[in-house]
Amino acid sequence: MTEITFYRASEQPYGVFSNLYRRRIFFENRWFDTNEHAYQYGKPRKKDVRDWLMAAPSPALLAMAAHGLYRWDIVPGWSRVKIIRMERVLRAKFTQHEDLKQVLLGTGDADLVEEASVNDASARFWGRVKGKGHNTLGRMIMEVRKELRDG
Repeated sequence: MTEITFYRASEQPYGVFSNLYRRRIFFENRWFDTNEHAYQYGKPRKKDVRDWLMAAPSPALLAMAAHGLYRWDIVPGWSRVKIIRMERVLRAKFTQHEDLKQVLLGTGDADLVEEASVNDASARFWGRVKGKGHNTLGRMIMEVRKELRDG
């Protein structure tokens, strides 16, 4: 089995797997500029913090700001609901955009791995760093791929 790594949204052709890839999705009755926006929208407890995050000038800055929220600014139970939210956001992305769906299906049975360059707990949870980590995002995308293939 082959392995396909991704990280930066600008990488061709697999940058589309990045949550920072700029492609609008409709999720929870509103439009979001990226998967990162849709995912992080569910994290803040207060509307003003949520609005502040959504106004970030780039998806990368949005992610950085969201990672820096104080505990009291995050919805209770976020560590439990974040996985479910990400799964739903990924399904929205790959079912709403036929071209992205085809890129995903075109990976066959390859292992999809988010290979991060920054070594921190979040990067090791969602991806891998120097071969170490959970690769949660990659595994979720492979699950969406399987769902799309199976109909």
